Amino acid sequence: MAKPMYEKVRLKETAEQFKDKLSKIKVCIFDIDGVLTNGGIAWWGEEIGFNRTCHIHDGYGFKILRDAGIKVGIISGGDSKGLRKRFVETLKLDFVFLGNEDKREAYKEVLAMGFKDEEILFMGDEFIDVPLLKRVGFSATVPNASYEIQEICDYITHREAGDACAREVMDILRYAQNLPVKVLEF
Repeated sequence: MAKPMYEKVRLKETAEQFKDKLSKIKVCIFDIDGVLTNGGIAWWGEEIGFNRTCHIHDGYGFKILRDAGIKVGIISGGDSKGLRKRFVETLKLDFVFLGNEDKREAYKEVLAMGFKDEEILFMGDEFIDVPLLKRVGFSATVPNASYEIQEICDYITHREAGDACAREVMDILRYAQNLPVKVLEF
């Protein structure tokens, strides 16, 4: 029981440490491969193509943020029917950009929606993410990202890629902005 309490305290301390930056965030953008997944892909045949697995806590974290008024989206170099099903159809994220390793154009489209760099949080793990990681108001990565990636990010998660590391970042944002979580009463 002590570890979960410690993690909650640690996340709240981290939220306080980055409160100035996180208080401005209105948009959260996540990479998929190596962040929302552990980086593994599997061929599931012609009908489905390459597929990945994601952690359910990240998906529910998207819902919490969206319910609180934060825009949530994906910018990923990867693309598949499974990704479209998960992020477009099931989670109904505010925006989903897939299939282009040059993520700058997708980022420009997010800016064109009326957001400023300092209002955007981005979580990525690879060299193709560097232009966004350097530009956004708050950047995060995973512990198994290359050293060069870790060096430029504001925050490195304790959780590994694909193990609700994005939820860790979302919870820190939630604590920093004191965002409500809708809990049903019986």
